[in-house]
Amino acid sequence: MTEETGKSQREDCMCCQAAEVIGRVMRAFGPSDEASEHFRQSRVEFLKGIRKVLDDQIEKASHNPHQRGSRIVVE
Repeated sequence: MTEETGKSQREDCMCCQAAEVIGRVMRAFGPSDEASEHFRQSRVEFLKGIRKVLDDQIEKASHNPHQRGSRIVVE
């Protein structure tokens, strides 16, 4: 707290006050906890899908005999 006003520095800081107001607005108009959980699960499933696509591409590249390197004779 500052001695002359009795306010904490946080109360004097305009940015801190704005952050608090924005936080309250986001909580008031944001999705419910249940909806947030659905979005989180959706994000996890999306990432699992990307992982599966990458795993399939790795498997395909690993077993394709035409994509193997070739030998070059160096003199």
